[in-house]
Amino acid sequence: MEKTSKITIKDIALQTGLSCGTVDRVLHNRPGVSKKSYAKVMKVIKALGYEPNIYASLLAQRTVRVIVILLPALKKGEFWELAESGINRGREFALKLGIDVQKVVYDEYDIASFREACEKVLAMKPAGVVLPPMFKNETLLFVDKLRQNNIPHVYVDTKLESNDYLAYYGMPIYQSGYLCASILTDNKPAKEVAIVRIQRDKHGQSDPTMNRREGFIDYISEHFPECRIHNVFINPTQPENIDNILEEFFSANPQVDLIAMFNSRIHLVASFLEKHRDRNYHVVGFDNLDANKAALRSGLVSALIAQRTGDQFYSAISAITDFLIFGRTPANRDNFMPMDILTRFNVEYY
Repeated sequence: MEKTSKITIKDIALQTGLSCGTVDRVLHNRPGVSKKSYAKVMKVIKALGYEPNIYASLLAQRTVRVIVILLPALKKGEFWELAESGINRGREFALKLGIDVQKVVYDEYDIASFREACEKVLAMKPAGVVLPPMFKNETLLFVDKLRQNNIPHVYVDTKLESNDYLAYYGMPIYQSGYLCASILTDNKPAKEVAIVRIQRDKHGQSDPTMNRREGFIDYISEHFPECRIHNVFINPTQPENIDNILEEFFSANPQVDLIAMFNSRIHLVASFLEKHRDRNYHVVGFDNLDANKAALRSGLVSALIAQRTGDQFYSAISAITDFLIFGRTPANRDNFMPMDILTRFNVEYY
């Protein structure tokens, strides 16, 4: 049958052998349709080129569906604040199609807080969920419950290796660590490197930069097999102790002059670096926080790798909205976004 804009619900019913009522329920995403009937209708719709009046359908609906953004609390000057502009743009896009966007937040250092947030999300019975997977095992349990309830989810920032997510929007994480190592060691003899890491939950579940760290270590191993890699842990909730920890480490290891940090908090070492400008540390960090950019401008940090966080969240919300309203699955499951290299020469234009 030729594609035409004049195809009706009755035409689809005749092609599928189903009732007009069943076809109508599929088109308006109403309950009471078997998976077999749903698949049959969608197949015929695609073959016939039927385009329902989506906006009229939305106006006829009595309930507003919700997409939930599950993420750490947005604190002034910290990484997740960068998501706010994208969430707001995504909410504006979704609302035009009758879908609300709401946030549920948790303490990223507290696994119990994350569990409570997950339960809250499930109780909301959302139409879709957007999340960065902060606590691996708990996230896997949570998305399994989403799958059982046919709730699509999209990962942002980082992702878990599974086949059940609708899409991912973010950096190629492993490659970003590889890139970091390349920038850090460019034209420099890499004999010893310090990775500054964050102390997270006591259970060790929260390690969002693990794949980035693996990429970094692989690059060093391939290009500088004799290089020794040190790990230094700091606690951002105890900033008064950070300088002392770094002083102790670098006093014990004065030969280390290359420093990398794979999360968004390279600015936490700025105070120490300021006190020791004479040592000419070469430092690479991630993300375009204002405090990080200030450290970059002042020469304390050599380069930042930024990732357009707002665009990730906007793309994730748009993808779920398109899936819910138009039945469109993203063309790519993994949507890798740019890795922008910032230096003191171009940071003002970013």
